[in-house]
Amino acid sequence: MDKDRTRTAGNTARPDPDITEALRQVVAHQIGPRWPGVIYQNTDGAFRVLDVTTDASEARRILKRRAAQFAITIIDVLRPDAEPFAVGSVWTGSDRVLKAVA
Repeated sequence: MDKDRTRTAGNTARPDPDITEALRQVVAHQIGPRWPGVIYQNTDGAFRVLDVTTDASEARRILKRRAAQFAITIIDVLRPDAEPFAVGSVWTGSDRVLKAVA
């Protein structure tokens, strides 16, 4: 096995399934309960989740960050003139769900 933990078969390298699953679990933990329809609050305000992108290449394009693993499109529910925007912040202990998806 290569030091970057990819397995090779001929000329084709594929990710180690253990690392892929571990990364998926980390990303899910970082997203937390933020799924479309959820309203949550943190120190920046209160937001409704419009979309969650877990495709890393699409998240990188949306956020314009080389290391992004996910992007969450939200809208500020406290501002009537708010426009949707994307964030890549992780769920923390200071975040809380105000309204879950029914």
